[in-house]
Amino acid sequence: MKEITNDFSTDQELGRSVFGTVYKGVLPEGGGMIAVKRLAENEPVPFGITFETEVTNLMALKHENIVELVHYCHEAQKKVVQHNGRYVIVDVTESCLCYKYLPNGSLDKHLYADTSSMINWDTRFKIIKGISQGLHFLHKDLNLDMERGPLIHMNLVPNSIWLDDNWVPKIADFGLSRLFGKEQTRMYTVNVKGYNGYMAPEYLYRGEISTMSDIYSLGMLILEITTGEKNCAVSEDRSARKFVDNVHQNLKTNEQIIHKYPSLGPNGLQQVRACIVIGLKCVEVDRNKRPTIVDIVNKLNGKRVPILDLA
Repeated sequence: MKEITNDFSTDQELGRSVFGTVYKGVLPEGGGMIAVKRLAENEPVPFGITFETEVTNLMALKHENIVELVHYCHEAQKKVVQHNGRYVIVDVTESCLCYKYLPNGSLDKHLYADTSSMINWDTRFKIIKGISQGLHFLHKDLNLDMERGPLIHMNLVPNSIWLDDNWVPKIADFGLSRLFGKEQTRMYTVNVKGYNGYMAPEYLYRGEISTMSDIYSLGMLILEITTGEKNCAVSEDRSARKFVDNVHQNLKTNEQIIHKYPSLGPNGLQQVRACIVIGLKCVEVDRNKRPTIVDIVNKLNGKRVPILDLA
């Protein structure tokens, strides 16, 4: 791994996540490229659990909108470190996950108005649909294939969505994911981890995990992708309600949408309006008012969904 990433050089860096850094790996003898995620040694989540979770969950996932894990390595070694003024020997684990290389990198590099490679609306709508289809697979299709419950991703943020050369989105970063039992609908944890602005309130404040946790995060992503504006959550507003309120106030009428997107035709404007409605419904504080991933995919495909009907 050190050899193909030039000793994990910053020049090879593709992006960073909550669990580590992703590098471009150049395979020898014209073997192409892969993306290598090196998990951090000082990872706040128990290290072995994070690695085992991501590998176990990813190995089972085969879908157009889920990143493909092609290889991994996991090596433990003794290391001398200083602790409380004394030198002690500890076990240090080096872990790497190798994915299929995706040339357009992570979504956050193309999303916002202040980026040089900002993408057009057709591409944005394609990405929204792709992410939603990937989440549909995790929440609904996976339990049919594996006879288990849904897989809750728990980390849907712009830098966990990777893009291939055709701008097809792939959901990545499964280190926080939870696989439910077939009849299980929720669980609780005291170890709340994630990015401010994307964590559902019931998870952030009560440690409650369900499919609705992902729906909340998806809603934030949809609003960011649609508006091109950044969700700038702060410690006083960890659920990014100010961002949500701004979207609601500034894009609640057809006239406001037309003013923001003057170059779009009727079909594009209808797509924008639908995405704003979906995004705002997904980030309802009351989890019971959020749509399911089935509702979202149906609405994006032009079907009538009562909970998501346009006002």
